[in-house]
Amino acid sequence: MMNLGDSPVRVALLGCGVVGSQVARLLLEQADDLQARVGRPLELAGIGVRTVRERPGIDPSLFTTDLAGLVDRDDIDLVIELIGGIHPAQELVLAAVQGGKSVVTANKALLAEHGPEIYHAARLADVDVYYEAAVAGAIPIIRPLRESLVGDAVTAVKGIVNGTTNYILDQMHTHGVSFDAALADAQQLGYAEADPTADVEGHDAAAKAAILASLAFHTRVRLSDVSCEGISSVTSEDVAAAESMRCVIKLLAQCSVSPDGTLAVGVHPTMVPLEHPLAGIHGAYNAVFVESVNAGRLMFMGPGAGGSPTASAVLGDVVTAARNRVRGVAGPGESAYTSPGITDPARVVSAYYIAMVVRDEPGVLSRVAEVMARRDISIATVRQEQTRDDDASARLGITTHRAFDGDVRAAVAELTAGGDVLGNVRVLRVEGA
Repeated sequence: MMNLGDSPVRVALLGCGVVGSQVARLLLEQADDLQARVGRPLELAGIGVRTVRERPGIDPSLFTTDLAGLVDRDDIDLVIELIGGIHPAQELVLAAVQGGKSVVTANKALLAEHGPEIYHAARLADVDVYYEAAVAGAIPIIRPLRESLVGDAVTAVKGIVNGTTNYILDQMHTHGVSFDAALADAQQLGYAEADPTADVEGHDAAAKAAILASLAFHTRVRLSDVSCEGISSVTSEDVAAAESMRCVIKLLAQCSVSPDGTLAVGVHPTMVPLEHPLAGIHGAYNAVFVESVNAGRLMFMGPGAGGSPTASAVLGDVVTAARNRVRGVAGPGESAYTSPGITDPARVVSAYYIAMVVRDEPGVLSRVAEVMARRDISIATVRQEQTRDDDASARLGITTHRAFDGDVRAAVAELTAGGDVLGNVRVLRVEGA
């Protein structure tokens, strides 16, 4: 990497939405402080946008719709990519690093799919790629996994990495509202998009899980490797059942090593015991819980989204990358990737809560127990109560000891096909059981 001497570090910003406009504002308003931290001026040299329009406090001459041309400029030292999505972000980021420019990005989708290719290109070009803001907003989790814990052996990463779903579930627990009512509230407050699919179906959290797993376990995890289940089917009955078990429901991204050495990576609504640190994360906050051989248990928490928190993480990376440019060095690269393989979702082991409406007649409970036993599923507790609808059905709530996911799903399918189950079958994982 070329030393810049006394020249300013010239920055190109791609994207000027909620986060991008905040980054631009901070680069301009905090120029003196940033110069003191970097050792050279940080100069915002251009802003690439889809449509040029006036932004308060930003020189209109900085804007351009020619993003590729901006990245290709010889005077640009550092590119901040905040446009999101795969294309054209992938092409622009690769063009930047291949052109000798360092990159700061918050693009979780891009890194989940193409991270290793981008890191490899950056290593060949001797430039930096930083992405703290791609996972959990302002929470510093990427750097601890990438640098601080790289000499340790991480055994598990569990996290609440989507603020929208955490807010919705928290409202369902604390105010007793339905999923639909909590979602509408989240949309009114700006926590959820008009189309909330990426959040509530777990896709956003799955991309973040892929990034965390790749870093923590020095392996290659793609978005397609992550088993994913959202919260749109979580009911008030599920919430009440969790509370009766002294648990709360959280959408957890989980990464861990399976007994056969493969890596289990998934996103699922999970019953979390009240004594677990993740149970106390409320509202739109995020948290990541890391377990390692030597450091033990570590918890990182804070605001996981929003313009200011995410801009804080972006600027932290910008300062680090700019310091490296000034010194003519590149920061730490990625670990050499191993290939332990991804655990077959059917072979993932967990405790489970199974709820179903069954016929309220003699012999049903024994038949349920027989099916579970044939699948090597050990029942921990059983709770039965009359449904409100009629006297001929009952709601059955079963918690299991740890079992294979595939066996649990097969048992539920067999019970449903046998006629004893009338409907409303719910299967939730139980953390720490």
